[in-house]
Amino acid sequence: MVGLRERKKQQTRQQIFEASQHLFARRGFAEVKVAEVAEAANVSEMTVYNYFPTKEDLFYAGMQFFEEQLIEAVRSRPRGESALKAFRRRVLEGAANLGAKERTEGIARAGRAIAASPSLRAREREIVEEYTLRLARVLGEGVEAMVVAAAMMAAHRGLVAHTREQVAAGRRGAQLVEDFRTQARRAFARLEKGLGDYAVRA
Repeated sequence: MVGLRERKKQQTRQQIFEASQHLFARRGFAEVKVAEVAEAANVSEMTVYNYFPTKEDLFYAGMQFFEEQLIEAVRSRPRGESALKAFRRRVLEGAANLGAKERTEGIARAGRAIAASPSLRAREREIVEEYTLRLARVLGEGVEAMVVAAAMMAAHRGLVAHTREQVAAGRRGAQLVEDFRTQARRAFARLEKGLGDYAVRA
């Protein structure tokens, strides 16, 4: 059970995140200062930095939340389920949300911001590397676990990059959802040939 103190911290974090996303959407990532996020969230600038060490972390908070869910899906997979199947299941669970107009508009905005910002591109690479290492630790030890984690994360990030490209090209709605599912099925089927029996939970 989550205590009162932890609930308040979660609420503050969410409050800051929502304020930042609203400002980024309205004015663009480059034009927003952390002090403005703090003012919009009704907290101090230091409080923002306590939860999000950099402005780039504010931008990628949603991404990091999803990466956490991917790792948790693998960590808590039921008996008899492979790590790859658990990972694939979580990736595909949110596919239907891609059909929502608000979601695709957010993807389009994020894609433009990332393309225009070297610091955002660098931070995204750092986040992927960090979560790949964390996934490897969940899977096991040694080079094999690292290789498997890298392959799984590469499939996920490949889908993200592909989806950004499709949205930028104007694909929307059910067409975008089906394209994502098709690409995901193909990518994970390829991995299944080599990883399907890896880390099946006893």
